[in-house]
Amino acid sequence: MGELSALDPDETAFWRPLMRIMTALPRALEDQFLPDTGLAITDYGVLVALSEAPDHLLRISALAATTGLSLSRISRVVDDLTRRGLVEKRRCAEDGRASNAVLTEAGLARLEAAYPGHLARVRASVFDHLSAEDIRTAGPVLARLAAALDAAPPTDDC
Repeated sequence: MGELSALDPDETAFWRPLMRIMTALPRALEDQFLPDTGLAITDYGVLVALSEAPDHLLRISALAATTGLSLSRISRVVDDLTRRGLVEKRRCAEDGRASNAVLTEAGLARLEAAYPGHLARVRASVFDHLSAEDIRTAGPVLARLAAALDAAPPTDDC
């Protein structure tokens, strides 16, 4: 690998606010979300992913990929949601070594109840500060960054 150069002023002007957003936005959403719904923002993301899946079911490894969580982290989240009756964990019929996560009726009801408050917080925290042009321009840029992260090698062997 060649020698790396320091960030130029434009890169720095992009990177520093991005770091701040990565830290502050989840905390801002969580500060409202957890007390209002009893769900962590990660729980909500898992419930959303399952609600959008065919039959509200995903293999645990696919759920990890969809949510951007490691296999060990998604296992802990699914186990917690299972204890709370929001998700069921079932053996995969095609592969007995794998498990599926299935959204329960209680999980869907919790998700539907949480959505209005979450939407209001997302609008207040993000979209109320952007123009339609900002959103059209930034969307593809953020999608490219997300795709590059998705293409990165996994960080655990589970």
